[in-house]
Amino acid sequence: MEIERKFLVISPPDGYSSYPFHQIEQAYLCTEPVIRIRRQDESYYLTYKSKGLLSREEYNLPLTKEAYFHLLKKADGNILTKKRYLIPVPNRPDLTIEFDVFEGKFSGLMLAEVEFKTEEDAKAFTPPHWFSKDVTYSGEYQNSRLSKL
Repeated sequence: MEIERKFLVISPPDGYSSYPFHQIEQAYLCTEPVIRIRRQDESYYLTYKSKGLLSREEYNLPLTKEAYFHLLKKADGNILTKKRYLIPVPNRPDLTIEFDVFEGKFSGLMLAEVEFKTEEDAKAFTPPHWFSKDVTYSGEYQNSRLSKL
């Protein structure tokens, strides 16, 4: 189960680029249900996600590099590329901000996601000052939706 909140970021925090990051490329084979392939650094995955905004089922299966590139040719829509910075949440050592800085077609778009163990914890979360609009429930900035723009 994935339980996460997502926020638009207009002005990133100072020094964010000094945090560890992953280079991500992902594409969608289907958006209803979501079936995604992802290259994260030198690891490859196929992911299934059920419907939902705050919480939904998520299953990740490993792929070989060859399988990833074979499936990439079959993907629909935009291939998304981004750097994902891993930033600790102040006073919450159990939480990490996944700060996505998009490249390519969506260059300039910045989103922050935080994953939680429970919906109650997610709803009680107070975001850092540099988070802008909470877009968790709009679905507007779901990556599967961006792939279709």
